[in-house]
Amino acid sequence: MEDKNKFSSIDEYIVQFPLEVQEILQTLRKVIKESAPDAKEKISYQMPTFELHGNLVHFAAFKNHIGFYPAPSGIEAFARELSGYKGAKGSVQFPLDKPMPYELIREIVTFRVAENMKKAEGKSKKK
Repeated sequence: MEDKNKFSSIDEYIVQFPLEVQEILQTLRKVIKESAPDAKEKISYQMPTFELHGNLVHFAAFKNHIGFYPAPSGIEAFARELSGYKGAKGSVQFPLDKPMPYELIREIVTFRVAENMKKAEGKSKKK
């Protein structure tokens, strides 16, 4: 079966959702951009993705929640703050019927930027 939803940009991804979800996704995107101004946008795993020296974070909209994927390290580092949300090793679900924790998301993205920069510095020192 062919996947009919092949997105080439985050704009294309966002526009398929109802307006209220589009607003959340646009705000989420803005928060990520502000927290990681040097990150590049792309679509990976059919999800909006930001990359900076490797994948930084992904996000996706679902029927009842926004999935946020800051890698297992991003989840572990904020386990206490995220404890009220459903999640897995590398993901967390923010319900659409509750306010989005944009400040927390900003902190997680900032953490991931520092982590990826540190990894990149480590790699460049090995050369």
